[in-house]
Amino acid sequence: MEIHSLAKLEFLNVGKNNLTGRIPPSIWNLSSLTVLSFAYNYLEGNIPEEIGLLKNLTVISVSQNRLSGTLPLSLFNMSSLTDLYTAGNQFHGSLPTNMFTTLPNLRQFLFGSNQYSGPIPTSISNASRMQLFDIGLNNFVGQIPNLRKLQDLFIFAVDANHLGSNSSSSGDDWEFIKSLVNCSKLDIVFVQDNNFGGPLPKFIGNLSTHLSQLAMASNLISGKIPTELGNLVNLIYLSIEDNLLTDVIPESFSKFQKMQELFLDENKLSGEIPAAILGNLSQLSLLDLSDNLLVGKIPSTIGNCKMLQGVDFSMNNLSGAIPTELLGLSSLSILLNLSHNSLSGNLPPEVGLLRNIGMLDISENHLSGGIPAKIGDCLNLEYLFLDGNSLDGNIPSSLSSLKGLLQLDLLRNNLSGSIPQELQNISALEWFNVSFNNLGGEVPLLGIFKNASRVSLTGNDRLCGGVAKLNLRLCPPKDVKKRKHLTHHRKLIIIIFSIAFLLLLSFVLTFIIYKLMRKRQRKASTDSTIEQLPKVSYQELHHATDGFSGQNLIGTGGVGFVYKGRLNSEERIVAIKVLNLQKKGAHKSFIAECNAFRNIRHRNLVKIITCCSSVDHKGNDFKAIVYEFMTNGSLEEWLHQNAELQRTLTLEERLEIVFGIASALHYLHHDCEKPIVHCDLKPSNVLLDDDMVAHVSDFGIARLVSTIDGNSNNQTSSMGIKGTIGYTPPEYGMDSQLSTEGDMYSFGILLLEMLTGRRPTDEMFKDGYNLHNYVKIAFPNNILEIVDATLLSMENDHVAVTTEVAIHLHPNVERCLSSLFKIGLSCSVESPRERINIKQVITELNIILKALADPRG
Repeated sequence: MEIHSLAKLEFLNVGKNNLTGRIPPSIWNLSSLTVLSFAYNYLEGNIPEEIGLLKNLTVISVSQNRLSGTLPLSLFNMSSLTDLYTAGNQFHGSLPTNMFTTLPNLRQFLFGSNQYSGPIPTSISNASRMQLFDIGLNNFVGQIPNLRKLQDLFIFAVDANHLGSNSSSSGDDWEFIKSLVNCSKLDIVFVQDNNFGGPLPKFIGNLSTHLSQLAMASNLISGKIPTELGNLVNLIYLSIEDNLLTDVIPESFSKFQKMQELFLDENKLSGEIPAAILGNLSQLSLLDLSDNLLVGKIPSTIGNCKMLQGVDFSMNNLSGAIPTELLGLSSLSILLNLSHNSLSGNLPPEVGLLRNIGMLDISENHLSGGIPAKIGDCLNLEYLFLDGNSLDGNIPSSLSSLKGLLQLDLLRNNLSGSIPQELQNISALEWFNVSFNNLGGEVPLLGIFKNASRVSLTGNDRLCGGVAKLNLRLCPPKDVKKRKHLTHHRKLIIIIFSIAFLLLLSFVLTFIIYKLMRKRQRKASTDSTIEQLPKVSYQELHHATDGFSGQNLIGTGGVGFVYKGRLNSEERIVAIKVLNLQKKGAHKSFIAECNAFRNIRHRNLVKIITCCSSVDHKGNDFKAIVYEFMTNGSLEEWLHQNAELQRTLTLEERLEIVFGIASALHYLHHDCEKPIVHCDLKPSNVLLDDDMVAHVSDFGIARLVSTIDGNSNNQTSSMGIKGTIGYTPPEYGMDSQLSTEGDMYSFGILLLEMLTGRRPTDEMFKDGYNLHNYVKIAFPNNILEIVDATLLSMENDHVAVTTEVAIHLHPNVERCLSSLFKIGLSCSVESPRERINIKQVITELNIILKALADPRG
């Protein structure tokens, strides 16, 4: 029996199946139907005008399919309809102005997650039977009409549209709230992710006391939070984050004794966290006050919130000690985030009471003392961030008890001792960072420590051993022989030691005199170098960076830190590289960079503005270099870390950047008075300005070719590893001298990385298989299989265009890609003599640029 023969069928529900294709036309002949549901399937196509033939329908549900097109006008004339569901499809178009007049019996109206546009029909003011109204996740615009007559309204959801005036001072945006005051049964109101602006009106406190959920996040709400909001005593969920709210958190929030989830983050709220509020919210499970301007201590009354699962107080100005009452909340299971504040004191041993916590972040504070061994009792911990504090002592071996730990970050503390060997037994660990501490001893070899790309140990000069890719020094052999007791020839030994002592004393005195003479010579050389550069004082740099505040820290490097700041003498933001003079080679890096920038000027090189060679407030040597600030960050960020910006570099942009880098190298290799080898060309050392013009930076290990080719034997031997793993040419690993051919290898690898989107240190590259080989295998016939998927992404009427379509739109694209890959391969061959030089690269790039600019292909 076929469905069209069921003439008397009244109820048809085929929801939650795997139906595909279109709705069969025979359905529209079932004139007795009162309920029709196709929800939760995979149906496609549109709804035809024939639906209007089903005069008896009261319920229609086509939610959660793949239907598209505009809704037929006949649908809006079916006056018997009480429930109409089209949510979760691809319908578009605007709704008829009079639709709620022609559909007078509607009770439930679910049109969310589509592409509907235009205003909300004004006729909704007459939908007196409406109980559930949901149009969230669409493109509706304008103001919300009067809702006074919707006295049975239970749920009102208009979230994620474009409603409101897009003004932070508008007073009309909230008039609909005044009309909702009449809806005594109202339980849920969702208006987040719109353009509602201006202060919240006081009459918001007159909404139904039945209201349990109110979401107003991600709008343009400004001014104070009205005290009257506290009248909504039955709220269990309140979300006002990501707005422009100011002033203090109202004490009236202490009335929210049923509150379970409270989100006030990403505003400009100030003052202290009211102790009375936390003392009364005993049902609270999630609390987020992050990214505000809150000050003072964390109230101990938070200990009354026995049901808290997640707390986020990060990015405020909170101070004082971490209250033990907070750490005693065994209910905390999702996260505790206190990062980027000014909390001080020790990390209390009570932290071990957080046995169920999944993420603990107390980074970027002023904590001191040791890491308590009790932290090993937090058995469910997956993310532990204690970086950017002043913690000292040893890393507790009890951390090895955290079998589910995924990330451990202890960056920039004062930790000492060795890395506990037991940490290599944490099989789940994916990231381990202890950079810039005072650690020493042997690095473990197993577990996370086998993967050098997932371990950061920079700034711990006394560490040794580990896997080869960590490039640490070898550990001294352990002394397994016992010293023999002196039983014979005691007098002879005393004589020998006396002679040895005199010889040693003579040697030490000679060495001290030699070092003093060398120091004077080096100081003269240093002074000569920096004398030719404009200078700035330590006090000016200290003031420009707010005391070298962590909030102004924009990067860390091998020999120092980079801060953002504003000098009194400059009208623009600058980048300030502060050398870590405790780091081996930092002094040489300072001299090398000053030397490199002393006489070079090029639009594709970062400009050095000034430098500082002085002492800090503690009397320690202080050296810094001040550069232009590049607003668009580094090429590294654009290639690998800018997913959150939802923008990637197009082929044209990448080609312009490559040309800029090549121009800089051409200048260094051929146009300087003395040719310069950069030695460390990589994406993080290529910075981008306002116009996305490339600027090569970081000349800390640059060398003059004339010096390299001369008789100065220490120019290469003192370098250690010359550059960065993955970008350093293979011959440098065999103690070959630095050369322009070495820079060409780095340029070739960088170019291949820009084309494929893969770092040369990618996990897939091991056992002799590298980025060069990866490309060589695919070249020239299969390059589209390895090209970065985002490289050719483009927009065409807001529709993503695939690589193949992009190439069809511009026939020269594939040819240009092939030429670029060829350049990258030619630069990165193993033999230095076989690499092409930068002049040849410039010629090829000019040809590619012209070809890509020709729309005819």
